[in-house]
Amino acid sequence: MLLIYILLGIIQGFTEPIPVSSSGHLVIFKNLFDLDALKDLNFEIFSNFGSLIAIIIIFRKDITELFLDFINYIKTKDKKYKSGFKYVLLVALATIPAGLCGLIFNDVIEKYLSHVKYVGIALLITALFLFLIRKLKGRKSDDQITIKDAIQIGLFQVIALLPGISRSGATLVGGMFSGLKREVAFKFSFMLYIPISVATMILGVKDVVETGIDMNLLLGYILGAITACIVTFFSTKWFKGIMLKGKLIYFVYYCLIAGTLVILFL
Repeated sequence: MLLIYILLGIIQGFTEPIPVSSSGHLVIFKNLFDLDALKDLNFEIFSNFGSLIAIIIIFRKDITELFLDFINYIKTKDKKYKSGFKYVLLVALATIPAGLCGLIFNDVIEKYLSHVKYVGIALLITALFLFLIRKLKGRKSDDQITIKDAIQIGLFQVIALLPGISRSGATLVGGMFSGLKREVAFKFSFMLYIPISVATMILGVKDVVETGIDMNLLLGYILGAITACIVTFFSTKWFKGIMLKGKLIYFVYYCLIAGTLVILFL
């Protein structure tokens, strides 16, 4: 049983940061294997927490700098902190669409759009959008992101509420369509991941408190979270290198093949 949780932690950690949809792969594995761990909401919360910790570690310098700039600008109104202050506001603005839609439509999505065939179609859509941005380089830096850009990226993140549509893929597409440089789109995408993930964690903890935790499974949860954290760390670093080199075509091929196989055989 512990090995299963570790294996699922690896899958979560690897698929979370890359544009192939971790939620979509969860649905696929639920259809392939009848494992209690795949239906365990508590484990999903723990493994997602592991991924969140990894992202925070990777972007810790950016997070610290943005936090200090935000606080210092409020205190002093010094122009040298304005860029960081504005960036935080843009991240908050871009988070709102997915946050609201998630609260309103999450139950509907889980009930009607979590069928494995829809996941296959969503993977094909992901492949199409990644194909469209594969050669884009962009020109905008961090301090050139506009309110319009933030809203557009936020709306793309809404699409990622659908299982099979990658969150990182959707926000990267939104960023590249907005003219952001690859590294700028990458950073903004993962800055957006943090507040959404934190909000999901808070709601998840509420569910855990209400349902309780089977102490016999706690070690499995912890191992899964640690595994997800470690794998997410290295998967994110690996994906960043591919993204900056403009090699998204690899993920286009994967989503195209995986989506087609899911539609035909599941």
